Amino acid sequence: MSLQTMGERVDLEREKRFLAAHTGSHDRIYRYFRRRTDGPATAEDLCAEVFRIVWEKSGQDAELPVLVIFGIAKNVLRNHDRSLSRSAGLIGALRFEPIPATPAVESSVRDAIDHLGPKEREVLLLTYWDGLTAVEVSHLLDTTATAVRMRLHRARKELGRLLQEQKVSEGATE
Repeated sequence: MSLQTMGERVDLEREKRFLAAHTGSHDRIYRYFRRRTDGPATAEDLCAEVFRIVWEKSGQDAELPVLVIFGIAKNVLRNHDRSLSRSAGLIGALRFEPIPATPAVESSVRDAIDHLGPKEREVLLLTYWDGLTAVEVSHLLDTTATAVRMRLHRARKELGRLLQEQKVSEGATE
């Protein structure tokens, strides 16, 4: 086998790894950014940055599971937030921009989610919006799966309480 043929085969394998990773996670990564940034253009830019990094990593002869790509996305988002903080002179870790909602139910749920603590909100979003398991979330947040399950339990309980409060207050004003 010639060096050129071997190089083409390596490039083809790299392209296959990249395309598999891209196909399996692009939409989820885009939605991850869309919920956490100020608009679709920013989400697209950050998503492109993630897949630029994924392309670099695809040359390392290893599969790139969704959890690894979410880890890359988390780091890209952190860098983005640090950049925003420096340029605006603000201090902040993760920002959660509410997505405009039309139905009142979606709006009340988003309002309730916005009132959760940052750790509980992050676990809730990663679990239900991004579809990660407790073990995957624990790896992403560098904590134990037990801690993730406890945060998720507290988040669901608090979310239920907040939604009940909203329901009661809405009923009192009608």
